Amino acid sequence: MTPQRVIIEADGGSRGNPGPAAYGALVRDADSGEVLAQRAECIGVATNNVAEYRGLIAGLELLQERAPRADVEVRMDSKLVIEQMAGRWKVKHPDMRPLALHARRLAPSNVRWTWVPRERNGAADALLNAALDGTHEEATPGELTEPDRPVAPAEPSQPYQPLGAGVPDPLVSGRAADLGQPTTLVLLRHGVTDVTQARRFSGSGGSNPRLNEIGRAQAQRAAAWLGRRGGIDVVVTSPLRRAWETAELAAATLGLEVDIEEDLAEASFGLWDGLTFSQVAERFPAELEAWLGSSAVAPPGGESYDDVATRARTVLDDLLATYGGRTVLAVSHVTPIKMLTRLALDAPLAVVHRLQVAPASLTTLAWWADGVPALQQFSYVPE
Repeated sequence: MTPQRVIIEADGGSRGNPGPAAYGALVRDADSGEVLAQRAECIGVATNNVAEYRGLIAGLELLQERAPRADVEVRMDSKLVIEQMAGRWKVKHPDMRPLALHARRLAPSNVRWTWVPRERNGAADALLNAALDGTHEEATPGELTEPDRPVAPAEPSQPYQPLGAGVPDPLVSGRAADLGQPTTLVLLRHGVTDVTQARRFSGSGGSNPRLNEIGRAQAQRAAAWLGRRGGIDVVVTSPLRRAWETAELAAATLGLEVDIEEDLAEASFGLWDGLTFSQVAERFPAELEAWLGSSAVAPPGGESYDDVATRARTVLDDLLATYGGRTVLAVSHVTPIKMLTRLALDAPLAVVHRLQVAPASLTTLAWWADGVPALQQFSYVPE
């Protein structure tokens, strides 16, 4: 009989930190205490945190194999992993980000994240140490029948409710209910500057202009719309002045703080910064032709589209791993917003040349737990 409620117990450790490392994980029937499946493996030289994440991933994989529809509680003695997976702590270390994202994609929407003291995580700890000692043998389901601690009742899973303005989008409302809440990115382009209105290249490393009067009014209208929309949990922004000025107006309306995400910055246009397209065509004709012809070519002293695409993937992975299941307002620029939209559409890089992102416009992307994204809104300018 398929269990209705299960507990994942997972641990990882290294002897040396970093040093020889292993993980242990098991899935236990929450009602009977019976161990349904367990796994342990040596993973070479790694840190404790990497091993702990590997243990979590193994437990989530066992869950999918043995009880994919059960209510789930994850119990670990790693405060770091539990708090990061619950979305209360950021995932800052580059070695942790891909692991956290992988775990986030495996985790069902109804999971509960519970920290337990080390002495209450003995079964998983014993598995990893047996792997390190070379004494671990795969147990058959049901071999361990007594839980090592009292089993708390699982909370009911939360009903699925689409985010946004409340009008069901065919793709959004068609997602399976057990996928829960998606991670939603509301991308806001900054308001205009004098450089924007003059139609000049303006990227990272340039003059870093501030919003002008029109741009502030645009940003305030966007902030008012976001206040009416509600549901924003986090505000992050490009470090460039025009973006964080826009972000601060939105955050003040929402009652939130602003965090800087370096990878949300605009592309660097190098020697072209501050010039109009016509001026670039006149002064750098060969370089402009090469740039238009290949995403791998950068303006002199600047950044290629391939480089910005890599940054966009990095910041996307970071946001999904850090704020899984929540709604993030990310204030950015034309090129990163196009790149993130392209990733949601799984479109070729050339599609960015066919997207127009208006100043102070809003683009909304959603990512579900199974990794499937949707474009919910594009370049909407609030009145």
